[in-house]
Amino acid sequence: MQLASRYNLFVVEDAAQAIDSFYKGKPLGGIGHLAAFSFHETKNIISGEGGMLVINDERFIERAEIIREKGTNRSKFFRGEIDKYGWVDIGSSFLPSDIIAAFLYAQLEKIDVIQAKRKHIWNLYYDELCSLEEANKLQLPFVPGYATNNAHMFYVVCKNSNDRKGLIDYLASQKINAVFHYLSLHNSTFYKSKHDGRELPFSDYYSDSLVRLPFYFELSDEEILRVCEAVKTYFNN
Repeated sequence: MQLASRYNLFVVEDAAQAIDSFYKGKPLGGIGHLAAFSFHETKNIISGEGGMLVINDERFIERAEIIREKGTNRSKFFRGEIDKYGWVDIGSSFLPSDIIAAFLYAQLEKIDVIQAKRKHIWNLYYDELCSLEEANKLQLPFVPGYATNNAHMFYVVCKNSNDRKGLIDYLASQKINAVFHYLSLHNSTFYKSKHDGRELPFSDYYSDSLVRLPFYFELSDEEILRVCEAVKTYFNN
């Protein structure tokens, strides 16, 4: 309690992949003071690059607007709140072009349609591959009861790095592009020297064993079934 009285703790959510996701009924991006969503081409809703800042605390609205406007109070000028504008803070050009904004807005208008299709793809993958999990040949994603599934991606977890490499190579031979996920941060070139040396076995395990299967809106059922059949062939042989 003494610490709470001396320091302000601000929460910034990394909600890059979390659009249309909920934690205990509360939307991700609505929990912290600020949240950042990504519209990179690999996300559910895309604009090629860029993202969205969500502000859940009114204290940050004015400065966020200034930073977005290259450090100027130009937005206040356009609203008629001041008679001229100038540079009042740090900032950069974070405004999307009209074409990119229109491209993004059209998807936001159809988010229910997009999400329904993505969840269909996710569920079809899961239903087709659950027999491999039951046979203890891989692990499938698990969605806990307090969370929801926004169908951002579908992955399988192999038993080890050799299995993972073998699966990716086999799928590539079938002209199916499956990829690994992220390298653990503590093993990356930049952060390796900054890591305190503690073991992070789960981080290493999933870095070595997780495979992302093809996942995008235009995937047909036939294509999904072909991917699943190739995964089954690899593990059953």
